[in-house]
Amino acid sequence: MEQQITIERVNVAEVKKLQEIGRFTFFEAFAEVNTEQNMSNYLENHFSEEQLENELNNRDSQFYFARVKEKVIAYLKINLGEAQNEKIDDALEIERIYVLKAFHGKGVAQALYQKAIDIAHQMQLGKVWLGVWEENYRALRFYEKNGFTAFGKHAFWLGDDEQTDLLMKKELASTNELKTH
Repeated sequence: MEQQITIERVNVAEVKKLQEIGRFTFFEAFAEVNTEQNMSNYLENHFSEEQLENELNNRDSQFYFARVKEKVIAYLKINLGEAQNEKIDDALEIERIYVLKAFHGKGVAQALYQKAIDIAHQMQLGKVWLGVWEENYRALRFYEKNGFTAFGKHAFWLGDDEQTDLLMKKELASTNELKTH
């Protein structure tokens, strides 16, 4: 029997839950291929309570939890306007989709991805974009399967290790086109 996934916006009162799922899923995804020191530094700097509160209070950023029953199993972060890591007009950035490994392959990432696409359509934006580590093959396949294509690269620093993120985008159908299909 398939479990019901709910997606709800995260509020600042849930910063501890966001910190927990953020640190845990990032560690699960990348600890095996990075040094302990670089992982520790990154988690401390990017997933501190203060940093996450600042992001939650940024009007151009939104976080969403995916839950099964009451358990947080994944999260999504999107950016608009000035919060984007690269300033791209008429676009929404998917900065993070992270899912607990136990829930990989169960449609959770797809549900969070769809939430981002729905928000972009509601805002009548023309495209969605993201950066994904060039060696994160699972994520690359996921985004390619969903119609994203590479358009550039940028540096991503994990501690003292410079890594390369591929920038990928997906052009969205206009609202008028959607109504005719």
